[in-house]
Amino acid sequence: MKTNLKTAISVKNICEGFVYNELEGKGLFGLSGKLTIQPEYQRNYIYALDGGKREVAVIESILKSYPIGLIYFNKISNDNLEVLDGQQRITSIGRFITDKFAIVDENGMEQYFSGIAKDKKDKILETKLLIYECEGTESQIKEWFKTINIAGVPLVPQELLNAIYSGPFVTLGKEEFSNSQNANIQKWSAYIKGSANRQAFFEAALDWVSKGNIDDYMSRHRNDKNISEVKKYFNSVIDWASSVFPEVESEMQGLEWGRLYETYHKESYDPKKISAAVQKLYGDPYVKNRKGIYEYVLGGSTDTKLLEVRVFDEATKRLMFLAQTTKATTKGESNCPLCALGHDANRGKRWQLSEMDADHVAAWSRGGATDVKNCQMLCKTHNRAKGNR
Repeated sequence: MKTNLKTAISVKNICEGFVYNELEGKGLFGLSGKLTIQPEYQRNYIYALDGGKREVAVIESILKSYPIGLIYFNKISNDNLEVLDGQQRITSIGRFITDKFAIVDENGMEQYFSGIAKDKKDKILETKLLIYECEGTESQIKEWFKTINIAGVPLVPQELLNAIYSGPFVTLGKEEFSNSQNANIQKWSAYIKGSANRQAFFEAALDWVSKGNIDDYMSRHRNDKNISEVKKYFNSVIDWASSVFPEVESEMQGLEWGRLYETYHKESYDPKKISAAVQKLYGDPYVKNRKGIYEYVLGGSTDTKLLEVRVFDEATKRLMFLAQTTKATTKGESNCPLCALGHDANRGKRWQLSEMDADHVAAWSRGGATDVKNCQMLCKTHNRAKGNR
């Protein structure tokens, strides 16, 4: 790959023809249309996500004559360049010059570009940027893109995959799932954790439809002119989840809804009964893992491991151990109630506390409480054999 250092390009040059539109999935331009600021493989603009601190810092750095770092362009042809690295910084500058955000001046006053003093305007516009123009094959350019993005704000895995498999499929996918203005984002957010700008919804959609093999799926569909399969499957999962669980809870966000859909969507559920079961579990003080409630209910309310039901505390265990051991010694039998019923050598064995486990006499899943009245100490062998019976 060849590189050529450019030192004469100013902020004013870069921002000629800059138009910022939040709805754009790509196509922010500069250098009078010659430069594509946000090509398909680039991530969405994220410098405004932290309250604008990073985009403000870019402008303040320029005003203080601090370097804002090297910028890399990919030279497609003599009249066509695209930003390889520096999209966030260039977009921040363009957004400020077009009055999309303000900075705070030395007097604590918010100032937009159109309102700042002329000398400050000139300072920004005349600032020269250090730019490397790169030429190479597609694979070379994208490998370089991944390398230079190791530092700074790291690319999330889906942003890297978008870069590797850029094309019409990724463009359409980002327009649908990476557009923060999409009216469906609020509904999707009940089930998916993350932001549209950082590709959380696009990643979820691809993960679900590909059964976890996103890389292979994107490779096979890279040149597709539609994303109908992805949208259909994604909406099927969301619609199924919202119909089975009509009440939205915060713990639903980030669950493996694609896997749950594949496993359980062919089963028949009564939403009213499901809702009642979920609410009962939410009110149970012994349930430690609320996120596990949903699969627990879908699976027939049998796998209590999903709930991490609170176990007996050490004081209760020791109390029951002493009570059972005292009684067993008086009767000359094992302090494990189930061993005492047997006919082997363990019938009269006294187990140590470390050799026993606390057990619910009446199973928790059948209404048994986790309190001293429902506790018994069993040898580890019998406790493991008893299971949930």
